[in-house]
Amino acid sequence: MRRTFLKTLLASTILSLSTLGTASAQLTGQVNYIIPFGPGGESDISARFQQPFFKEKFDQDLVISYQPGGGGAVGWASLNGLNADGQTIMGVNLPHIVIKPAQKEVGFTTEGLNTFHWFHFTPDAIVVEASSPYQTLQDLIDDAKNNPGAVTLSGSGKASANHLAQIKFDKMAEIKTTYVPFKGTGAAVTALLGKQVKAEWGYSTVGATQGDAVRMLAVAMEERHPLFPDVPTFKELGFDMIGGAYRGIALPDSASKETTEMWSSMITEINQDPAFRQKMIDGGFAMLDVGIDDMDEFMKARVEQYLADAKAAGLIK
Repeated sequence: MRRTFLKTLLASTILSLSTLGTASAQLTGQVNYIIPFGPGGESDISARFQQPFFKEKFDQDLVISYQPGGGGAVGWASLNGLNADGQTIMGVNLPHIVIKPAQKEVGFTTEGLNTFHWFHFTPDAIVVEASSPYQTLQDLIDDAKNNPGAVTLSGSGKASANHLAQIKFDKMAEIKTTYVPFKGTGAAVTALLGKQVKAEWGYSTVGATQGDAVRMLAVAMEERHPLFPDVPTFKELGFDMIGGAYRGIALPDSASKETTEMWSSMITEINQDPAFRQKMIDGGFAMLDVGIDDMDEFMKARVEQYLADAKAAGLIK
């Protein structure tokens, strides 16, 4: 029985590797990886982490280009008009691709995007400047309860993962804070370091990049981040908050099933590489592997949660 199992496992592994090798051979030259934001953000950073691993594993160049505008909407609205031969892929983000079309007509729908893989997320975190009097999350909560609206937190834009986290946490903690939106994580961090705000609804990546200049009070993960073993999760502090900004990749909706499966397999292979995973973790990212087989279930849960949070906050009708 054991011998039969091992034979089946070996055959399955060989078939999987053979299928991946045959499929990736369909690529005929460099791949254009479009980031629908400007350079320098987490989407760009993670794409650049993927570049050398893609080259090493599939012997093709992954060329990154940018198509910023509308918080990603300009790029996503153009995606389904691109060539579907597999030579062009585009980054996608949550909650952006759910909230934006729910707010107004933006040229794309959530369901119309052929998202084939979510490979990581940057967990939400409350971050303070190193000299802040807030030593713990409870310190911030106490101040917010004693001074409703006086605790200001910077974040990355309205209806972003940061903004939804602030709305959800305020409700859970029964406090009122003031969210100050900025154009991107970088600007929100600058405001924090310049003491224009008392704290930031940022990500664990802020802790990784800013080091001793900041202090994270809590992070929205199931378990503590390996890079920050001393930072508690919201969950262990009594707040059921797990999530952040999710990043994945999509193809034009006219891409074949074979091409979509090929790409999902290739990104999975990169994501499971120990060296790649360590590089991501060192950058403050949290790993995730949602391929096409699990996509429907994952998206259903995320869409329901995002829309409920956005409606409760009055961001959508």
